[in-house]
Amino acid sequence: MMGYEHMNQMTMTTTGMMKNFNKVGPINIPRKKTTRRSVSAIDGGAAATAAAAGEGDRPQDLKTLDLSGMSLASLSASSINLASISKLDLSNNNIQQIPESLVARMLNLWTLDLHSNQLKTLPNSIGCLSKLKVLNVSGNNLKALPKTIEDCRSLEELNANFNELTTLPDTIGFELTNLTKLSVNSNKLIVLPSSLGHLTSLRVLDARLNHLGSLPEDLENLVNLQVLNVSQNFQHLKTLPYSVGLLISLVELDVSYNGIKVLPDSIGCLRKIQKLSVEGNPLVSPPFEVVENGLEAVKQYMSEKMTESNKKTPTKKKFWGIGKMVKFKTFHGLSSSPGRSPGRRTGGDSHGDEREGFINVSDYRQIDGIASPRHVSLFNPRRLLSPLSAYFSPPRYR
Repeated sequence: MMGYEHMNQMTMTTTGMMKNFNKVGPINIPRKKTTRRSVSAIDGGAAATAAAAGEGDRPQDLKTLDLSGMSLASLSASSINLASISKLDLSNNNIQQIPESLVARMLNLWTLDLHSNQLKTLPNSIGCLSKLKVLNVSGNNLKALPKTIEDCRSLEELNANFNELTTLPDTIGFELTNLTKLSVNSNKLIVLPSSLGHLTSLRVLDARLNHLGSLPEDLENLVNLQVLNVSQNFQHLKTLPYSVGLLISLVELDVSYNGIKVLPDSIGCLRKIQKLSVEGNPLVSPPFEVVENGLEAVKQYMSEKMTESNKKTPTKKKFWGIGKMVKFKTFHGLSSSPGRSPGRRTGGDSHGDEREGFINVSDYRQIDGIASPRHVSLFNPRRLLSPLSAYFSPPRYR
């Protein structure tokens, strides 16, 4: 066994090592550094800096360029290889204009963040960003989006909240077919373009705090839409289209604080709905006592109302069909063979094969070669409109 004096000596040695360790201080664990490189950015003669991911990267190897929060008023980045940048963050500055040439060179850009600036317009060259997936232009002074934005066909998220937008490009829904999230809240939109109904990949549509007076009629094509928020359009939005209830994937619907008096009966068809916000509306249908009982009560009420409405709807009059045409002799409908009269039995069962309103197919010839000159007279208007003419019989020649 180890002697007591030897053990005591080891304890004293260990204690001395710990004292020396405490004097040295904490150990810095090496980690990947973020280098900051000088970028030519004009702001009243002041220079700005850019952050690039990776230690020792050359400017031409940059993947992420961060110029956010630097009080920039204008941009000039001629010394940077913009074609190599996949993400550009220019948020929280005082930028009033983005140079056309600057954007046109960002051919590999995936994410562009311009939120919280002083932009009044976006450059038309934004249409050159064919790989752009995320665009954030919220918190600016934009009154319209350039039509060329429709050329950004890879775009998946568009955030244009807190601007002064009065319209969106009319054909935006036909072009941005990969869009999954569209946020245009807190603007001055009066209508949404009808083409939005073609955004079949859309999952979130946020159009609250606008001046919307109506929604597009054909929303049922938004088969992947999960969240629809059109709240706080106040007195402007008074009705919802029937197609709202046909959104098969809808999970959350917020129509609160509008002027809606009647919800469409189709709301009862929303099978996946989990959250329905209707407060702040002068609702008559469903009544307040039903709304107070929660979502399931509203769905049941609307479903019962829809069923009752269908029962009360009178059966529509039959359209003019072959039977009616036969009755009024506008379509012969019977055999054109000589010697046969309507309703006469020609053999077979007791009901016969020729009844009013039915065509005896065996009496008609095939229409092979109907376009030949011999059959041109078949389509003579006088012949077609004749009440006694056998339309499908070939013309007879003497």
